[in-house]
Amino acid sequence: MTVSIIAAMGRNREIGKNNTLLWHLPADMQFFRETTLWHHVIMGRKNYESIPSKYRPLSDRTNVVISRNPDYAAPECFLVCSLEEALDIARDAAEEETFIIGGGEIYRLALESGVADRMYITYVDAGFPDADTFFPPFDPAQWSSSLLLDNPGDLANVYPFRVIRHDKISPANNVAPTQD
Repeated sequence: MTVSIIAAMGRNREIGKNNTLLWHLPADMQFFRETTLWHHVIMGRKNYESIPSKYRPLSDRTNVVISRNPDYAAPECFLVCSLEEALDIARDAAEEETFIIGGGEIYRLALESGVADRMYITYVDAGFPDADTFFPPFDPAQWSSSLLLDNPGDLANVYPFRVIRHDKISPANNVAPTQD
């Protein structure tokens, strides 16, 4: 199973403020939806709560919520207490690619534990000084990169952005893993 992180960040790794997104980019939201559709999506409790209630759980995806509170209510979602438990649910379902969708703490856990094989990162070409949540730093030398989408900005997507796919480079032979 490929474990993928999917995130969007500003110039300074900003991803949110007060548990909300810092921008409205319909083309990026479409990319997110099309990429994660029919897959498991793993998120922390705060990220789950940041999704407007009319969209919770995310439709046509298996939603897995991580919370330290085993009594937390996340209707129609799997509730787990750790990232590993969340990944086990996807593995047990024979998922080909599962997506870690946030927030900052869950991204940090995934990168520090080394479970992420791939990252789909939307780089928003703007800074957001009021942000209070950030994507964790990572070493670009450990990832091969390819451009998936380049949006110069328009009336609907106020900020220019590009989506880059990063694949973890195998330390044994210094190449990105191949898909079977």
